[in-house]
Amino acid sequence: MAAPRYWFPAKRYGWGWGPPRTWQGWLVLAVFVVLLAAGAMVFLPRQQAVAFVAYTVILCFVLIAICYLTGEPPSWRWGKK
Repeated sequence: MAAPRYWFPAKRYGWGWGPPRTWQGWLVLAVFVVLLAAGAMVFLPRQQAVAFVAYTVILCFVLIAICYLTGEPPSWRWGKK
């Protein structure tokens, strides 16, 4: 049986995920960056700071959820064993 193909591999050191491994992961990351830039233009951080921070927090939570669902299970890592 083949191992599952994760979009986001676990980091070698620490907790979380590293750069994407598949094109789907890169697409998710690119959409995140585009939406973050669009939010900066729509919510003008100097004039609507609270709205921009709320928008950014929501985007980050969505990105973390996608990484959690499509990435390797997160755990604390200390490098190669």
